[in-house]
Amino acid sequence: MDAARPGPDDQDDLVLRLSEHALAYLHSATLRAAARLGVADHLVDGPCTPDQLAALTGADAGHLRRALRLLATRDVFHEDETGAFGLTPLAQLLRSDAPSSMREAVGMLTDETFWRPAGRLEETVRTGHTVFDDLFGAPFFDYLAGSAELGAAFDTGMAALSDGENAAIAAACPLPAAGVVADVGGGRGGLLREVLLRGPKLTGILYDQEAVVRAHALEGEELAGRWRVEGGDFFTAVPPAADVYLLKRVLHDWHDDDCLRILRACRAAMTADSRLLVIDAVLPRDNAPHHGKTLDVLMMASLSGRERGADDFRRLLTDAGLAMVRVHPTASSLSVVEAAVA
Repeated sequence: MDAARPGPDDQDDLVLRLSEHALAYLHSATLRAAARLGVADHLVDGPCTPDQLAALTGADAGHLRRALRLLATRDVFHEDETGAFGLTPLAQLLRSDAPSSMREAVGMLTDETFWRPAGRLEETVRTGHTVFDDLFGAPFFDYLAGSAELGAAFDTGMAALSDGENAAIAAACPLPAAGVVADVGGGRGGLLREVLLRGPKLTGILYDQEAVVRAHALEGEELAGRWRVEGGDFFTAVPPAADVYLLKRVLHDWHDDDCLRILRACRAAMTADSRLLVIDAVLPRDNAPHHGKTLDVLMMASLSGRERGADDFRRLLTDAGLAMVRVHPTASSLSVVEAAVA
């Protein structure tokens, strides 16, 4: 038999595997349903039957069982021999009260603002442009700004997504023993909080849109007197003369031209000794799975941004008058790209 041609058994396996890939959106749909129904919150004290869960969540018992059965094949929930469902380590993260809960992040990532453009990805790939504007009547961030409820849900989801990775990122950041750290586009300040906790002689500036920084997470006696918040537009200016500037999950949202505007605003604010730490996925040049490769398609579908490799960052930084010093890996899927004034 030709070694390059699969046999009948291998062919059946390939067909099934490809079919599973084609139907993977159903896993996202069932995960969203379980998160929105709050199933995990009702399993803290032990497994429950579908009937019990249906009564607690207001769902249909038969349909709920079928959804949870599918999730159990991916280790999200576990069905025991009695037909009851219990928590797994992954399902624990869907609890609303869990440390680093992912419930709000799952809701955000499966929202229609990402879901619907993904359904028209073929058009995006053909044209090189997102269909988001056609679907929702405005670019992604303009659309969020037009709805206080949607904007708050996005900010909450992003904060939840970040909470589980901030400690690992802060540990990998090359930071001075003392000085000022400006977190540009820092959302609610989760990363800045971790940085300040690790460096007791550091002070911080949380810089983002006014509506975002109002909901900051920097309060607490342990950080008293060591931070301030500023509202503004990072496309035009950022706080001047900080020792370290952080840009976490910012550049990946934007087209190269917009990234240069952000980087040049940072460059204009930096002193000769300042450092800029760009925290994003740095895509490897191989075929191995990487979370950044998934997020790259998400960016392509709904925004104008992209995930980048080391050469992409080097080129952007050079064009902005900055020099890439090195890339620091972290224990998360993100890396820290360190840059200095050229």
